[in-house]
Amino acid sequence: MALAFSIRTPGGAKKKIVRGFAPPLKGRAKPLGEGGRILRAMSGKKKKSPGGNTIALNRRAKFDYHLEERFEAGLALEGWEVKALREGRGQLVESYVLLQNGEAWLLGARINPSVSTSTHEIAQPDRQRKLLLHRKELARIHGAVSAKGYTCVATSLYWKGPLAKAEIALAKGKREFDKRQDKKDHDWQREKSRIMKAHANG
Repeated sequence: MALAFSIRTPGGAKKKIVRGFAPPLKGRAKPLGEGGRILRAMSGKKKKSPGGNTIALNRRAKFDYHLEERFEAGLALEGWEVKALREGRGQLVESYVLLQNGEAWLLGARINPSVSTSTHEIAQPDRQRKLLLHRKELARIHGAVSAKGYTCVATSLYWKGPLAKAEIALAKGKREFDKRQDKKDHDWQREKSRIMKAHANG
């Protein structure tokens, strides 16, 4: 048995969506086709970050830049910062990567101290933090930034075992047209998910 219905894309064109079901297996239907894939995606587990548990995401980076080659970097952190990150107190909204004297630094990232942080510790929420990378990685990033017009941005913070890691990426700025198109695509995906959910519940 299959259910078919049409929805309109942001451009006004009609798109037909079919949701099909395989023969019942032990009293339960198995979703097939495009609609089935969407339903499974909605009910399935969220995809994990490269290192497991996500601390913070820089969603703005994906909107403003074409993200290309990515690197995993360690972070030189103080004790109070590790504790604060375990409580989810990290932000990457205004962050960027600075290359200086053969080293990489994370600037603009904010780690707000935990309320239980000792008053004897001097907490600097937006201090400059060193990124730990291999020499070859540093050389590759420096070459792309200095000779090929790339910039380097931080895209996420996450836990890899007991260690906090940063994902950074070589990136090129998007044109306004690209940003508008990305927004349309994003809005369309949200609308499609809403329609599929409404039909599934109906």
